[in-house]
Amino acid sequence: MSTNERPVVETESGSVRGVVEGAVAAFRGVPYAASPVGVRRFAAPAPHPGWPGVRDAARPGPAVPQDPSRLEAVMGTRVPDWAEDGSLTVNVWAPRGAQDRPVLVWFHGGGFTSGSGGWSWYDGGRLAAAGDVVVVTANYRLGPLGYLHLPEEGVENLGVRDQAAVLGWVRRNIAAFGGDPRGLTVGGQSAGAFSALYLALDPLTGPLVDRVITQSGPWGLAPQDPGEAAERSRRLLALLGVTGAAALREVPADRLLAAYRELAGELSRAGDVAPPLYPVLGGFGVPERWERAVAAGRLDGKALLTGTTEDEMTAFFAFDPRVRALTFEQARALAGDRAGRFDQLAAAGPAAALTGVATERFFRDGTTAIADHHAAAGHPAYVYQFDRSPDPDPQRLGAAHCAELPFFFDTLDAYPDSPMLGAPSPAARELARTFSRAAASFTATGRPEAPDWQPYRPGDQLTVRHFG
Repeated sequence: MSTNERPVVETESGSVRGVVEGAVAAFRGVPYAASPVGVRRFAAPAPHPGWPGVRDAARPGPAVPQDPSRLEAVMGTRVPDWAEDGSLTVNVWAPRGAQDRPVLVWFHGGGFTSGSGGWSWYDGGRLAAAGDVVVVTANYRLGPLGYLHLPEEGVENLGVRDQAAVLGWVRRNIAAFGGDPRGLTVGGQSAGAFSALYLALDPLTGPLVDRVITQSGPWGLAPQDPGEAAERSRRLLALLGVTGAAALREVPADRLLAAYRELAGELSRAGDVAPPLYPVLGGFGVPERWERAVAAGRLDGKALLTGTTEDEMTAFFAFDPRVRALTFEQARALAGDRAGRFDQLAAAGPAAALTGVATERFFRDGTTAIADHHAAAGHPAYVYQFDRSPDPDPQRLGAAHCAELPFFFDTLDAYPDSPMLGAPSPAARELARTFSRAAASFTATGRPEAPDWQPYRPGDQLTVRHFG
């Protein structure tokens, strides 16, 4: 990598010119695959055909097609600047003059429906500088373009295929940016955590991964049943009045999103946070459930950093009038086999009790189970809980789902209207530096550097590091 004020890197598809931002060089909007348009819509990712000359990489590429996030009331408003053409890109931040530095490949969340690795929320510059590591974020196809399930036409788990293609691109190209391609750290938050774990567990991509970071993984959400995915995909086609992927390739993206939004409305129920379509069990990259894969030792030998926020489900339930209107009996019924736990929390009210039960069911219990198994087998595991609440907190969000993200990347100023963050105080900025340094040092060494963060011991809550 040249080290002038506009550094140039040669990738397998052509040269890219980045920008210097403080201690790091940033390369945004670098294609890792051909545009998923025309005959490539609903096709597996293919190598980019390349470009002449030097491509400008100062700005991120467009987000993939999507509607606004359902969590914008928590995270803040973000208008997706989407386009299909040119959307399959990565963003790379590398310390200036880096050589053979450890690499973190991080996937955004968004319920497999929204998000972009190019958004300023996930700017990797400070994270890269904090640990002298290379940080990579990426776009992958979402919603109906990423998870339509028509296996008879070879259409399944396209978003997962994109993520695997990202790891392959990084393995082949990251040395030119100053990264070490041998043994990557793969990480992500929410849907991105789900993705990171399955990439680490899958026999195809797992050998590329040495370390794993999962933030608020939705482990209570099993991979989608293929029959359910096929039925919902057929319903989507019916809403559009088309049959098959060939006809669907001609449907404008905004019309496809509108039909997907209608399908989501048909399926929506109080207390249910699953999207209409998401990675399918038995499809590419998801050969088995994580429980079985972890028990079979497919995570063995990899260092693990994992955790949740204290109040995950407030992000989904606090603004849902259907949840707020639930009676005690209705909320208890939704708790299902956790009615006993619901009763323990019931003094807070039906909505709050259901929120607590759902936080454990969807996020915390699985996080604990993965860490317990990994540590008991003698492998390095580090567990955190993010506890910081915004001040003020009029919606009583507490430490909601996504609340740790500004601190992980140390990007507090990228969230100017975020209820989950509030006004960043000096204490919040110091917390961001601490949390970000811990994540970066784990990427570099497999051990997070933060005061009093011990390796996790199964069943020992004193070895869970609390932040906030």
